[in-house]
Amino acid sequence: MGKNYVDIENDRGETLRYRKHVNGRGLVAHGAKVHPSAVVEAGAYVEPGVQIAAGAHVGRGVWVETDAVIGPDADIQAHAHIGVRAAIGAGAKIGVRTQVGREARVAVGSLIGDDETIGDGEQVATDRRGLRLAA
Repeated sequence: MGKNYVDIENDRGETLRYRKHVNGRGLVAHGAKVHPSAVVEAGAYVEPGVQIAAGAHVGRGVWVETDAVIGPDADIQAHAHIGVRAAIGAGAKIGVRTQVGREARVAVGSLIGDDETIGDGEQVATDRRGLRLAA
């Protein structure tokens, strides 16, 4: 039986320990809180301080940066990037390769398409078809 964790050195020379999440085998840093029913797929990285709620899905190759919050039943598709202290609302869907900036907010139930960029601090809400609503 192999190790259930990996040690990785960051840019500042600090060693961070990541454990493999039971649902999907993605890497979750010490200090992150991931609900047991959430799925973190292999190849995904969840940094310290992140909170991932029940039923959320974090796809292959996703990077969730420090102190971000992923709401219940949110769906983060493959190779997306969720910035530091960003928040993804319950039931929101983030498309493939989409970038969500630092401290950005995606409203509950929003649909963000593939290859989109949400800027730092931006607040986004969409209807069920993915059309952005007025702020």
